[in-house]
Amino acid sequence: MNAVLEWLGQLYTLLSVFPPVAFLLTWFIAHGVWRDKRKATHVSMDVTTLFLIGSVSVMSRTIFGTTMFFWGLMLLFLIAAGLLGNLQNRLKGRIDLGKIVKTVGRLGFLVLSACYALLLCIGIGKYMMAS
Repeated sequence: MNAVLEWLGQLYTLLSVFPPVAFLLTWFIAHGVWRDKRKATHVSMDVTTLFLIGSVSVMSRTIFGTTMFFWGLMLLFLIAAGLLGNLQNRLKGRIDLGKIVKTVGRLGFLVLSACYALLLCIGIGKYMMAS
């Protein structure tokens, strides 16, 4: 059991180093299973969000030297989920947790992708300035 968990941890680390590879890998697998490009794209976005969280957190910790970005990110995810739940409750009178998770995940994908690109540029610039 420990070996399996260690292997999964190493796989997560490997795919978090460069999330676009995780997106492409997931997209090709999902497209092979469902033969639907739209569904493959949505599944890839949902899965890649998990890798982007780890990647952006490590990049921000490396560049800025603090873990505050990760906790701020989690807080924003929770606030977004709460606001979407409130909106659903007001409009429909019920809360659909699946839709909330999908929406927060896909918005997170967009925000985290932009943060990843920005932090990557900042990290490269900081590295170039140091050497």
